[in-house]
Amino acid sequence: MTLEEKRNFAWVGDAVLALFARRWILEQTNISSKERAKVFQAMTSNEFLSHFGEPTRIECEIGILFENEGLANANHFIETQLLPNFIKRQKQNKQPGRYIRKKSSK
Repeated sequence: MTLEEKRNFAWVGDAVLALFARRWILEQTNISSKERAKVFQAMTSNEFLSHFGEPTRIECEIGILFENEGLANANHFIETQLLPNFIKRQKQNKQPGRYIRKKSSK
């Protein structure tokens, strides 16, 4: 696969991921309308995708799945491979009492 083909599949994969994320966010009753944009950005960011490998490669995989097997299979991949990690990270970020303790300087 050429670099151009990879980028094209990644561009489509990015759109599929965005659609999945928006649908998922709308289904979550615990995410307020004010929080939607922040959650969407976190769910589709290269920072998040980098936990699974190079972000363009992950988006490319999603794009290839969409093109070859359809939206349902691409969504299934996102739901089973990416979403559990995202939910886990969101819960960790919302735990009460979490903070970073600064070391005291002497």
